[in-house]
Amino acid sequence: MTARKDRLKKLVNVQEQLKALHETRHAGFLAAATKAEAEARDLIEHFDTESSMGGLFPEIYHRRITGALERRKQNLESASQEAKLVATATVRTNMIERAYRDVRRRDERERSDRERLDLITQKRQQDD
Repeated sequence: MTARKDRLKKLVNVQEQLKALHETRHAGFLAAATKAEAEARDLIEHFDTESSMGGLFPEIYHRRITGALERRKQNLESASQEAKLVATATVRTNMIERAYRDVRRRDERERSDRERLDLITQKRQQDD
């Protein structure tokens, strides 16, 4: 029983690390999406200013704006996928933690029962 308990404990640790990885990747994709959105907004704001080169090279500005908006979209899609993976990892972690707690309780109960039986056996031997 102890071997199973040890394996489940290690599996819980691995699942928690996997969940943390997906949470980190999710946050990274959201940050990248925010950065791309800010870049697009900045390009749009500077497009019509007098000091801008937007009047001379409008197609370059449009391409950069489109690229930034596309990166934002891709990062948001990736963040959505990572959010699903976080949810899956959370469910798996919870299931494994429950199994681990059950095995640990059962192991403790069996150990306690053995200790009681040993005490009863010792008491009987002393009485004989």
